[in-house]
Amino acid sequence: MGIIMLKFLFIVVTLPLLPACEKAPENQQEISPSVSASTQTPPQSKRWYTSEQLAKGYQLFQANCAACHQPDASGTKEWNKPMADGKYPPPPLNGTAHTWHHSMRVLRRVVNKGGVKLGGWMPAFENQLNNQEIDAVLAWVQSHWSDEIYQVWLSRN
Repeated sequence: MGIIMLKFLFIVVTLPLLPACEKAPENQQEISPSVSASTQTPPQSKRWYTSEQLAKGYQLFQANCAACHQPDASGTKEWNKPMADGKYPPPPLNGTAHTWHHSMRVLRRVVNKGGVKLGGWMPAFENQLNNQEIDAVLAWVQSHWSDEIYQVWLSRN
């Protein structure tokens, strides 16, 4: 995909969503790219992570994240609607929600500090996972993003 097409895709897909990242999640639009459900095969485009990180990330995700975000990272269907307690349920991490809008720095911070300050109830993992383990989890999560979504994320970061 050419750089002009990527820029166009970025503008068309993300411009309406940028203000939503500043607001509560109910104002965000859901993105539905084609997503590979495979946990073993890396996507076709060149990514920042290794196959070793993917394997480790899979194990760590299943042990620490799958109970809430689902074993395939599909999250909750109505992730952008608050529950009865006012908190937001676990979003999909597979590229169909808002995760890909955020830089690696922000993604790491959310895993480290949790999602309570963001209106959710995700616990902080800073005392359970080290930086390399968090990167491995994020690698596995990103392996579920389509090449198009990953390229837009990469171009933004």
